[in-house]
Amino acid sequence: MKRMWQRFGPVTTVVLAIFAIWYVMAIVLNSAWTNDKLSRSGETMTVVEHVADTWSQKKPRLPAPHQVAVELWNTTAMKSVTSKRSLVFHSWITLSSTLLGFAMGTVLGILLAVGIVHNKAMNLSVMPWVIASQTIPILAIAPMIIVVLNAVGISGLVPKAVISMYLSFFPVVVGMVKGLRAPDAMQLDQMRTWNAGKWTTFWALRWPSSVPYLFPSLKIGVAAALVGAIVAELPTGAVRGLGARLLAGSYYGQTIQIWSALLMAAALAASLVMILGQIEKYTLRKMGMSR
Repeated sequence: MKRMWQRFGPVTTVVLAIFAIWYVMAIVLNSAWTNDKLSRSGETMTVVEHVADTWSQKKPRLPAPHQVAVELWNTTAMKSVTSKRSLVFHSWITLSSTLLGFAMGTVLGILLAVGIVHNKAMNLSVMPWVIASQTIPILAIAPMIIVVLNAVGISGLVPKAVISMYLSFFPVVVGMVKGLRAPDAMQLDQMRTWNAGKWTTFWALRWPSSVPYLFPSLKIGVAAALVGAIVAELPTGAVRGLGARLLAGSYYGQTIQIWSALLMAAALAASLVMILGQIEKYTLRKMGMSR
């Protein structure tokens, strides 16, 4: 029991604190509507009834956790996965562009990192541009990417994947550059004494040294790719995907729908990071670098 508390106790405490603050803020933010309703009707409420009303409004400023939980249940377990009202359906639409963009961003990031480490000209010219690219707000560049790609006949999944790639490649570049440069001078000198060429050194020394740096970068990258996929759905007026659910909820003031889509996106990101974490453990264990 003590071990379980040491393992799960701090997390459980934080989660309970978050829910308590959430419920309190729901009362504070939703009380204005309840008070206005009472002033117009001339009725009175007890404190308990007042709190219950703030937690049961159809379009609250801040929905209570149980309202979001009910909405999640109704739009996942109670809907067919092919229904356009199912969050599972919309999550798959967003996930498909996320995974494609993440794969593209990972490949691009690794290739750029290899070039930056092995080529001084790329290190001096490309790396500053890689850093500068992340200073441009994605909300500003996303519509331009979609318009340009649509102009050349590319639409649908690919434009969203390109935006996901744009956000996900940066952490991969930074992590891989640090990882490929992790071997110290003594290790590199030893490879040279063995008459190892550049590519032999890469595969035998630099690449294995970069793996512990790669996976943390991938975890950040996959979360960024999901954000990119959701953002990409906003300027297009999409009708499918978690971004579309956010848009629809914003248009019609359905805050419960907005929060359920946000929590679904958070769960999706957490699942992807956990999957990468398991792959990381397996890979490092096979390489004899288990943590």
